[in-house]
Amino acid sequence: MRDFKKYAVWEQGHRLTLELYQLTKSFPKEELYGLVSQIRRAAVPIPANIAEGAAKSSEKDFARYLGISFGSASELEYLVLLSHELTLIQSHKYEVIHQEIVSIKKQLYHLINKLNA
Repeated sequence: MRDFKKYAVWEQGHRLTLELYQLTKSFPKEELYGLVSQIRRAAVPIPANIAEGAAKSSEKDFARYLGISFGSASELEYLVLLSHELTLIQSHKYEVIHQEIVSIKKQLYHLINKLNA
């Protein structure tokens, strides 16, 4: 059985999710059911699917869950870009978050390929 907490990509995804929850608290109230909700719903599945996939018995199943995490990270990447272009996220904060997302996607990509090899 795999311990999801031992995966650096899970840790990074978890920290990013916590950071985005804090960041979106400052979004306008009219975005509560718009971008705030969408960003949070895209961020949470990244570490959640890593955790769920780690509990699966086969590497193929684990890789499938990592693929779902990758898709959520791609969705999040767009939502953060949109928020930045709508001036809801400042440029310096956007750059940091964007680099985190790119790092997570790279790690997921390599782990998926390793499991599928």
